Amino acid sequence: MTTNNAPRLRKLGAAALLALGAASTTHAQEKFIYMTNWYAQAEHGGFYQALATGLYKKHGLDVTVKMGGPQVNTVQMMAAGQADCVMGSSDMQMIQVREGGVPVTTVAAVFQKDPQVLIAHDDVKKFEDLKGKTILIASSAQRGFWPWLKAKYGFTDSQTRPYTFNIQPFVADKNTAQQGYLTSEPFAIAKAGVKATTLMFSDHGFPAYATTVSCMEKTVKDRSAAVAAFVKASMEGWKSYLNDPAPANALIKKDNPNMTDEQLNYSVAKLKEMGMVGGGDAATLGIGIITDARAKASYDFLVESKLIDPAKVKLADTYTTRFVKDLKVLP
Repeated sequence: MTTNNAPRLRKLGAAALLALGAASTTHAQEKFIYMTNWYAQAEHGGFYQALATGLYKKHGLDVTVKMGGPQVNTVQMMAAGQADCVMGSSDMQMIQVREGGVPVTTVAAVFQKDPQVLIAHDDVKKFEDLKGKTILIASSAQRGFWPWLKAKYGFTDSQTRPYTFNIQPFVADKNTAQQGYLTSEPFAIAKAGVKATTLMFSDHGFPAYATTVSCMEKTVKDRSAAVAAFVKASMEGWKSYLNDPAPANALIKKDNPNMTDEQLNYSVAKLKEMGMVGGGDAATLGIGIITDARAKASYDFLVESKLIDPAKVKLADTYTTRFVKDLKVLP
């Protein structure tokens, strides 16, 4: 009887092994949530590309990219366990978060330049021409680029008015300039038929990185393999996105139905033209690179501007290069 059932038992054993293998493969996809800082757009393209092309799965992760937005406190959500890592608008922002008592560490910086700009009417050719003009800035700028602009160009707080993320006050008043993002507001202003000059801070010495991968210190320590896999896949995603953005753009439009192909094409073109992702140190050290010199420059600026207390936050705690220094995903 045993002899007669042997082939059947072997088949059952083989089936069980196959089932076990399938279960192991499924289990190998570790869940990981990354939250962006705004509605889905080209500035998030590499993360969506890694999702769309299976790069995260290839690196053993089951990634969810969650959208942020104007009313979303992404750091608070991460601290509450609703995200594993978040997109910082800049490394300076994350340093300030750390000083505020949330143990956040930046592990990669996608944009080697901060895309923050001032947009002025076309009579303005340089920052110095903005003296005496009204400048529309958001309240968050007071703890970011505004102290830098004041120190460098002699601007005054009395020049400022609130920026409400609406271009109409700028369009209506030729004596006004406004803040913006290189890849966004200049496009909307051009579409409105207004000739404008775009002045980019990073081209004049503003040291900040932007579009960071920032995680809780505990996550970096306890889930270092998952963080490493996420960073590697994401940077490969950015390289792929700049070569062929179509897969990611389809997901971006699904998450954000208000996004248009025209806006996406404009933004991608600007990212390439200005070397936002693959320029600077990234050209030789790889996409996502953070250097000690640049990290120190951001930290020193915040200290000098009295935006952080160095007694409350140490530079070495604010970032790590361990996940990017040997990655070398070259553009």
